[in-house]
Amino acid sequence: MSGENDFIATYEKYVWDIYGFLAYRTRSREEAEDLTQETFERALKAWSRFDPTRNDAKPWLLVIARNAYIDSRRRERSRPSTVAADGDSEQAREDRALALTGGPEPEVAEALAGLKRREREALALRFGGDLKTAEVAEVLDISVANAQQILSRALRRMRELMDEGSPGSGAEGAGTGDADRGDGK
Repeated sequence: MSGENDFIATYEKYVWDIYGFLAYRTRSREEAEDLTQETFERALKAWSRFDPTRNDAKPWLLVIARNAYIDSRRRERSRPSTVAADGDSEQAREDRALALTGGPEPEVAEALAGLKRREREALALRFGGDLKTAEVAEVLDISVANAQQILSRALRRMRELMDEGSPGSGAEGAGTGDADRGDGK
């Protein structure tokens, strides 16, 4: 029974961090919710193999969430895209829904789309998953220095993209340099 209670406590502690990571990576609230659910279903199935003395549950859960996200993208690529009668693509409708449901601001979402996949993923782990830089490095299986460099470059590029997109938009506050610090946060 203790294992079940441990899992419930872990779920309650980290569900919003997992959702936050997936919300950064997906383009719809519903998809982030579905993938969060899938992540915890997978985690429950693997719970007996998790060793809390070796690792914290949060990075472990984020690896599972990352894999669930990758799997969903693979499934999505194998399905044909649909277009509504009004001529809007499914993605355009999702983008509008995201704007209405509290997702990233359109300028931020646009800037994120202009980044490389690895940069988007690192930012999603750092800010959506609320990981420290060292934990981002662990999840991505890279060095802390490499994670710091990726985050720093991604934030700098986002600022540039946001400045290009809307002069005087106040984008200079986006990111505030958290990734530039060497303290692992």
